[in-house]
Amino acid sequence: MNTQKILLIEDDQFTRELYEEVIKDEGFPIDTATNGEEGLEKIRQGTYSLILLDIMMPKMDGLEVLRSLKDDPPNVKNGPIIILTNLTNDPVLNSAYGLDAKDYIVKSDVTPGELIDKIKIFLESAKIQDQSKN
Repeated sequence: MNTQKILLIEDDQFTRELYEEVIKDEGFPIDTATNGEEGLEKIRQGTYSLILLDIMMPKMDGLEVLRSLKDDPPNVKNGPIIILTNLTNDPVLNSAYGLDAKDYIVKSDVTPGELIDKIKIFLESAKIQDQSKN
């Protein structure tokens, strides 16, 4: 079993359930949150290898989550945060990068298979960066 746990923070039920199923089918443990507040709480508690963060959400949007993490970093180490969006060429993405987001995935442009390929690339890249710091 894979030990690289993924956190998916996504308010759209269809997208969340689809991504969750695809990620589970690939053997990755996954945790989900339906809004930014719930996601932020989980980030502060868990040690996730990868966090997939939607931007447009109720209660607390993805940028607010990123700002909160930058202003008050969690005591536990987490892997990279990847933005989930349907917006390209948007100033929001520049803000997200300024708040330590590592990359983004355009939900409307990615198939389930491509999502898994991207997740594997992000996880491998994070593992290599961790090894180079040691």
